Amino acid sequence: MKKQYLWFLLMAAFFTGCDLEQEPMSVASKSSVFGSQQGLDLYAMSFYNGLPSADDIHRVDNMSDYTARRNAPPFLQATGYSPTTSDNTSESGWDLVALGSDWNWGWGNLRNINYFIQNCNDPKIAPDVKRHYIGLAKFFRAWFYFEKVKRYGNVPWINKALDVTDTLMLYKKQDPRTMVMDSVLADINYACQNIKTTSDASKSLVTKNIAYAYKARICLFEGTYRKYHTELNLQNTASTWLTHASDAAKFVMDQNVFKLYEGAGTDLSYRNVFTTITPVPNSEVMMAAIMDLALSVTHAANWVHTSATTGIRFSFIRTFINTYLNLDGTPFTSNPNYQTTIFKDEVKNRDKRLKQTIRLGDYKRLSGGIQVATPPVFTYSYTGYQPIKWCLDDVYYDTRNLNINPISFFRYGEVLLNYAEAKAELGTFTDADWALTIGALRKRAGITGGLTTKPTVVDPYMQTKYFPGISDPVILEIRRERGIELCMEGFRYYDLMRWKRGELLEIEWNGMYVPELNTPMDLNEDGKMDVAFFKTTKPSPAVSGVTYIDVAPTVSGTPNPVRLKNDTSGELTWLTTVARKWEDKKYYYPIPESHRLTNPKLEQNPGW
Repeated sequence: MKKQYLWFLLMAAFFTGCDLEQEPMSVASKSSVFGSQQGLDLYAMSFYNGLPSADDIHRVDNMSDYTARRNAPPFLQATGYSPTTSDNTSESGWDLVALGSDWNWGWGNLRNINYFIQNCNDPKIAPDVKRHYIGLAKFFRAWFYFEKVKRYGNVPWINKALDVTDTLMLYKKQDPRTMVMDSVLADINYACQNIKTTSDASKSLVTKNIAYAYKARICLFEGTYRKYHTELNLQNTASTWLTHASDAAKFVMDQNVFKLYEGAGTDLSYRNVFTTITPVPNSEVMMAAIMDLALSVTHAANWVHTSATTGIRFSFIRTFINTYLNLDGTPFTSNPNYQTTIFKDEVKNRDKRLKQTIRLGDYKRLSGGIQVATPPVFTYSYTGYQPIKWCLDDVYYDTRNLNINPISFFRYGEVLLNYAEAKAELGTFTDADWALTIGALRKRAGITGGLTTKPTVVDPYMQTKYFPGISDPVILEIRRERGIELCMEGFRYYDLMRWKRGELLEIEWNGMYVPELNTPMDLNEDGKMDVAFFKTTKPSPAVSGVTYIDVAPTVSGTPNPVRLKNDTSGELTWLTTVARKWEDKKYYYPIPESHRLTNPKLEQNPGW
């Protein structure tokens, strides 16, 4: 991230170019840093190093219920993950679902934050300025601990910078979730109340609105986690957290600083939020990882989502694609023939976010200065549903880390969804709330029906396939909307965790419908055939430009991971040969074994 480079540059300039009583850089006193606003500002830049990288964000949904991929995540295999495995800081397959540089059991960023809070007390600094910088520090401490609680549940709460003499704190056991999350709430409340910055033209810094948006995110998670994880016996506290979430989101909404970006019309606006290259993102992006080619700060979205050999070949599954509504607002799955509708037809007249999320129809890419029709390619996609959400439409960016489009940490669309869900879970969601949130998001996506009044009828597909325990049609629709609007932004795994729907991680990896073997299919209706499926013997003569996929039960004596559900027709299926197994112990990651050996007071999470 750009700030990681700026931090080192600025600190060097600070210590060599400022009047710090002529102290050399290597022996600068605390007062040199904590005794001036410039020193506080430069120190505070180091907090941003604890945020996820741009690649973390666009890759983290690699382990989710809507993702088919090259391999089954080790975490979801029956014997693929253990407390010893979790010590490995280079987990394969980008299965890391806690974001930030201390993603595992690391505590370095916390000490840096606590040290700042302890020492930000110089009398030369005005009280409101000190509170502002302590508010920033507490924002990042809330970030640090929220990620830890999401991943591990109970963790030790430490609010001072430890040294080797603090043995009681260094070797303490975990504190209760309630104590830690109350402390997180206190920190984020302090940040909301004391951060003075109200706007940031660069969209890269924490402001008061960012603090409130993050509070809404935290409180929605904790409120729904307590509501649905009844084994915690904290259901009676869920509404308090949900109220905090709705109030915090409404604060942001009432400022009228951010709005949904609609400047490119329903065909392009949604995707432009994610592919805008200009240094300052559009009105919807609240805070982002800003790229800078001159500083070699780039990310790899194109490389990851176009290369057959890089990343895990993220492919959406058909069960999820089916949740995109028709343009008139009716469920696509209300069509009695939806299960046998072929790709070129199923993508028509749908929520326009679909065409801005996957390759379909008239999608084109720039190659050699020419716009070229570009269907999904089966040298990359396992299912036919190839993502484009974060990818730039120029093949130049497809090799190495060349992407220069910002990756958002916070955007206004999420704020609207957090507000809607919190109010719905509280039972206080009105038609006006619906129009302001879900209706607005769907209108931006070109949907024409059901924008002003909340639904009264359950969609049986959403209930049967995803949430059999939910009978409230409003909650079902908000969850549909959240999946579609926020896909590939790093939320899905922990949404499943807080809704207590880990079982969805076992969902079949299915793809587009194939009506028959040996018949090439034109996926984007450009007059060129793209893909055909055969069993054992490839058709001869082969059609030029067609990718041929063998769906025989075995290939060279090995079970074939790609099949058709009905053998000679039906939906594609991928990697049914490798079982994914959900167990409730996986709502928390195991405490890494090496750390329990160092500190025997740490209790292992149940089941591990």
